[in-house]
Amino acid sequence: MRAWSVSAGALSGDVQGGRKMPPVWYVTFEVQKRGVLPKRRSPRETKAFETEAEAKTFARARLDEGLVVFAGTLNPHLPRQLIPSDSIAAWVAGEQDAEKE
Repeated sequence: MRAWSVSAGALSGDVQGGRKMPPVWYVTFEVQKRGVLPKRRSPRETKAFETEAEAKTFARARLDEGLVVFAGTLNPHLPRQLIPSDSIAAWVAGEQDAEKE
């Protein structure tokens, strides 16, 4: 079983039936190398978020750092969505366009 890394702000406190809502969106990004490690490790890190808006904000920040970013929805959330790295900029820009309307 894989544990998801959840940022402090990822669970905003929305409550349904006395429980916090589970994360629905994830953003995966490359991790910059930091020195020499004794063991090989994954070059990516994943963060989970309750809302698409939170995921887009986080993805925008990683994109601004020049990192390769992927995003999507976690199972069993439907409809399933996967945003590949070559589509992230348009996905994030869509959020900005929606905010202007």
